[in-house]
Formats: sequence, structure tokens, C-alpha cells
Amino acid sequence: MSEVATAQRRAPVDIHGVDARLREVMARARMLSGATTVGEQLWDALQTMASGGKRIRPRMLIDAHTALGGTDSRAAVDAACAVELLHIALLIHDDVIDKDLTRRGELNITGRFAMDAMLRGAGAADARGWGEASAILAGDLALTMAHSVLARLDVDADRRRAMLDVFERAVHESAAGEQQDVWLSLRLEQATPRDVLHTLEQKTAAYSFQAPLVLAAVLAGAAPVVIDELTDIARLLGVIYQLRDDVIGLFGDEARTGKSILSDLREGKETLLIAYARTDADWPGVASLLGDEKLDETGADKLRRVILESGALDRVEADITERCVQVNRLIRCAQVPEVLKEQLSALATACGERSA
Repeated sequence: MSEVATAQRRAPVDIHGVDARLREVMARARMLSGATTVGEQLWDALQTMASGGKRIRPRMLIDAHTALGGTDSRAAVDAACAVELLHIALLIHDDVIDKDLTRRGELNITGRFAMDAMLRGAGAADARGWGEASAILAGDLALTMAHSVLARLDVDADRRRAMLDVFERAVHESAAGEQQDVWLSLRLEQATPRDVLHTLEQKTAAYSFQAPLVLAAVLAGAAPVVIDELTDIARLLGVIYQLRDDVIGLFGDEARTGKSILSDLREGKETLLIAYARTDADWPGVASLLGDEKLDETGADKLRRVILESGALDRVEADITERCVQVNRLIRCAQVPEVLKEQLSALATACGERSA
């Protein structure tokens, strides 16, 4: 289990209640679909993906809801299922966008369906198209289930509407952040550090941290000032998490992360590391390597060397430290129970120090 998962306290509500509820939600949707044999295979793949994961976002939501005095455990579990289904949907779509065939060292949905089609005689291009189409549909199903769960919450209409508004904003911001991320990777215009940080806030912070914390607060009936404070805290947590993720993506241990340390460079991902390194005098000599789909270890080492020698890694590490200080200051001043302050502080530390 990752540092982020272990850093969070367990809420009185058993987190495994989320797993059971996810199975119920998916079983209902599957029954409504009237799927063919091929469709059943898609549901099987989606079920497999939903059965894994650390449940970081559901745990965050349930812990925060309990700490804020919330008592509607059933609605909290449903909301936790919604954020997990959103996470699953975005992961699936992200793999399609990044043209990835694997996730955590195993075939993802695109890879599974493409491989099956090739084994049945399809050409590589057609098999890839079939795999990507299947993955897009699987992500659509997960996203629809997430909205359905929230829309059916057994709470008063005003509260349900407020929670749907929070969720809708998270989806919209995440989509905007994802599109901006892809746009920056085209390198038709030079990405500034400010561009990169804004993208991180939208792509990662909005759905991974802000949505769980704010949904929990709304469900618990927290005051508007608390919701505003948690929003600010969540935005910083998301940026810290993603900055560390980008460092791990280039300098991490593949055996622990299950992700190639070549993939971000091959995709031409515009990270803060790259934005800083681009200002170095040695950057033009390696610039053409970024985004090279055939990049090998030798080329990757050249890029990493410039990133290190330019001071870009040191600057990002300093940015992470600075934001950890900022978020802990916000946490200390927040008008929330002490137990939630402890949870959020531990989460901030975990986000900044994790290695996988």
C-alpha cells in the first residue's frame, strides 16, 4: 500500500463497504445494458479494473465526512463510490489519450481487447482501434454510473443538487486540464511554469482532492467557510501530489511504480521539470528527444542529465517543499476538527514524500 493510503486514518465506516456498493452499482448497470457476449467481456474488464486500486479518494471522502460530524454513512459510501468511478473513468480515458496499452505492468482495457482481436486474426491497426473504442466506451460507462449514484442519493434535494454541482465542476475542470495537457505536449507554443501548474490544478487537484473533500463537507452540512478552506487545501494537495508524480515518472523505481520511466519523455509530457530545464543553455541539444516515440535509455539519460544539471529537479523539489509549508499553514488555520487537521497534514506529507 502506498504512503498516501497508509497516511490516512480509517473512518468508522468500513472502507470495504465501498467495494460491496461498487459491485451492486455495476451489477445493476450491467443488467440494464442487455449486453451481448462482446458487451459482457467489456463489463468483465471494467469490473476487473474497479476491483483493484487503493481507494484513496473514497477513504479521503469518508474520513472527512466522519471528522466533520457527518452521520449519513450510507450516503457517504455512495458518494465515495461516485468519486472512485470517476477516477476509473478518467484513468481509462487517459490511457487512450496517452496511447498506453498497459497500466501498472498489466494490459489495460485497450491492450486486452486489442490483443484478443489480434489473436482472432485482426490486423494490428484494426485491433488497436477496437481496443481503444472499447476503452472509451468502458470509461463512458464508469462516468455514467458515477453520475447515477450521486443523482440517486437519499438526501434532501438541495444537498443532492449541491453535491451534483461539485461533481460536475470536477468533471469539467478535469476535462479542461486533460485537453490542456495534450495541447502543451504538441509544443506548438512554449509552456511556462504557470501554464503547467494551472494544468495540474485542473487535471489532478479538481477530481482527486477537491471533489472528495468538498463532497464530504457538503454532505456533512459544513459551513461555507469550511468548504472554501477545504477547496484551497485540496488545490495545493493536488499540485503537490502531481509534482511528486512527475518526479517519480522520470526518476522513480520502475519495480515499485509499475510504470516505465521512459513513457513521460516519449509522450512529450510537459511537466514543471521540463519547463524549468528548457531555460538551460544545454536544452537545445536534447530538445528533439522529448516526444520521440522511439526514445531509448541512452536518449532518456541525456534528457535526465540536462534536467539534473540545469537545476530543474532541485527547483521542483523546492516547489514541493514550499507548497507543503503553505498547505500545512492553511490546515492549521482551518475551522475544522482537530482530527481532520491531523488527517490532512499526514496526507500532505505523504503526497510530498511518496516514492510510488
